[in-house]
Amino acid sequence: MLKRFIDFSVSSIALLLLSIPMGVITILLVFFNKGAGAFFTQTRTGKDAKLFQIIKFKTMTDERDAQGKLLTDEQRMTPIGRFVRSTSLDELPQLFNVLIGDMSLVGPRPLLEKYIPLYSEEQFRRHQVKPGITGWAQVNGRNNISWKKKFELDVWYVDHQSFWLDMKILFLTLIKVIKRKDITTEDPKAFQPFNGKN
Repeated sequence: MLKRFIDFSVSSIALLLLSIPMGVITILLVFFNKGAGAFFTQTRTGKDAKLFQIIKFKTMTDERDAQGKLLTDEQRMTPIGRFVRSTSLDELPQLFNVLIGDMSLVGPRPLLEKYIPLYSEEQFRRHQVKPGITGWAQVNGRNNISWKKKFELDVWYVDHQSFWLDMKILFLTLIKVIKRKDITTEDPKAFQPFNGKN
């Protein structure tokens, strides 16, 4: 109950305080995304593996080649989109997910539905709590650690979650966002989809 109260209160206040900056970002993305819109939604898995639609700022256009295939992510990434992603501002719309109860401020990151059959029994335990905008894995390596390590950290959080741990994670997240640490990586393996082994 306390965690839900904090999630609702903080997300409500944050959305109110950030309404103008988020409005500016929305307008800029609408302009630079060439008709692709400012928001991106995708089906993710939440608590007890229940599906929901996550909301993020859209950082790429929908441009395609002559054969109708989408161009590469690098080709479709706009300057404003690159800035929004590098500063983690693309995560801000997830405050709406927190507000309505699909997510929490802190918890394992919500992943794709297609990964469900690939989890081990232990890894699947990450779904015992609501997914979060940030989590223990995000402040302990994020893109620079393997999927296996991320899931170990997620399950550790499930077993040790507390008010003070959440406060610590939120504080460490703020520091990492300011420093732009672990947001991108030169290791292409960090961006490989989970295959049940990596």
